[in-house]
Amino acid sequence: MSAPSRAQSPDITDATPAVPSPEIRMTGRQKLVLALLLGAQFMIAVDFSILNVALPVVGEGLGFSLSHLQWIATAFALAAAGFTLLFGRVADLVGRKRLFLGGMVVLGLSSALGGLATSPEVLLTARVLQGLATAAVTPAGLALLTTAFKEGPLRERALGLNGALMSTGFTAGAILGGLLTDLLSWRWAFFVNVPVAALVVFLAPAVITDSRPARRPRLDVPGAVTVTGGLLLLVYGLTQAGESGWTTPTTLVALLAGLALLLGFWSIEKRATSPLVPVRILKRRSVIWGNTVGLIAFVTETSLVFLLTLYLQEVLGYSPLATGLAFGVLGIGTVIGGAFGGRAVGRYGSRMTIVTGGVIQAVATLCLVALGTSGAWIWLLLVATFIGGIGNMLVIVGFMVTATSGLPDEEQGLATGLATMTQQVGITMGIPVMSAVVTARMSALGDTGPEGVLSGVSVAILVDSALVLAGALLAGAFLGPRPAGGGARR
Repeated sequence: MSAPSRAQSPDITDATPAVPSPEIRMTGRQKLVLALLLGAQFMIAVDFSILNVALPVVGEGLGFSLSHLQWIATAFALAAAGFTLLFGRVADLVGRKRLFLGGMVVLGLSSALGGLATSPEVLLTARVLQGLATAAVTPAGLALLTTAFKEGPLRERALGLNGALMSTGFTAGAILGGLLTDLLSWRWAFFVNVPVAALVVFLAPAVITDSRPARRPRLDVPGAVTVTGGLLLLVYGLTQAGESGWTTPTTLVALLAGLALLLGFWSIEKRATSPLVPVRILKRRSVIWGNTVGLIAFVTETSLVFLLTLYLQEVLGYSPLATGLAFGVLGIGTVIGGAFGGRAVGRYGSRMTIVTGGVIQAVATLCLVALGTSGAWIWLLLVATFIGGIGNMLVIVGFMVTATSGLPDEEQGLATGLATMTQQVGITMGIPVMSAVVTARMSALGDTGPEGVLSGVSVAILVDSALVLAGALLAGAFLGPRPAGGGARR
């Protein structure tokens, strides 16, 4: 596939401060497009977490055994992570607007199906369909966002708001799930999506302008099969690792087979006439290291929420609803980080924004190692998660800007598909990795009580902080400065 000369330009990953230029403002139509797309992305983010606090209640209501309860979350994660890259490329080929609208229709219908489910089989079918809809809507929506706002300050601001709302959606999902389950029924965790999806489908055709390549290459079927199969097996192996351990045959076979398919995908892409992901893009420094840093950001923050959920419920005795409300402070921090993230990238460059945000997140996370069994420690948790949320969102905004910069509009679906895949694999990886750390520590101590849980959580938090710092150092070392003349924009 040939690309405009802009795609051949050097990696654009940082900025050298220059004389400030007049601030560019969004038009009324751009604000409307932004509001619509951000609303859809927020709804997607809420879906990731809205059922987490309600899982035991859902299991009791539909007859899930305790050992199979995790499949309510896993069925969604498998489809969402496994098909994102494929649908990101399909969006480039058939039109982002068409795929976005089709995904929203499927999301609304599958949410209604989940809310009406009377058996585990129907509920799991609904969750798979929700995951597939998410895999279509998220990269298509992001591609529509990046093509609606050309590379520069407006795109940086839009991506900052998108990141803030996505992260806030994870927190809001936990709170909303607890409220709906306690006040109404777990079924409303599904039904709440239906009117939002209907509103987006009704408004989007008149508001959003479609974008697609002038020439449509054929879909790389071998590449699509290998990358989708590899991601499905990888995500399945990670979820099995969290459930049954990293050394069980099922986990090892799934992980090794997934890695083998992904290596096969790389080989196929090097020879394909119309590759799903051109190798030249995979070799770009901004793509490689931008997505590496993004993966670390999502792994660490998602797993930290899991670790602190264990701490609040198993050590301090908080209820699911109180736990969700405690994370509201984290949500406020992410909103602030997202609101300033785009401006920070425009003023200081993505590399400096990522490094600064990573250091802030690492230090704030490290402070949580001091948590104890007294309820008074909640104040440290609230302050540290607030500050860490700001840092994490600076990293995520810098990652999104880096991963989508320097590519032409016709490849934005691919770029956002890669970035979304990174996000969803990171969300999936975080919990099993840190769960294994907690379990190993508790087994070594022979203590499954509050003290044992606290010790396991503390060790995992230390690992989490080290990973964040490693991501910041990688960004500082490998995300090079923007070429001379590409000064900062505000």
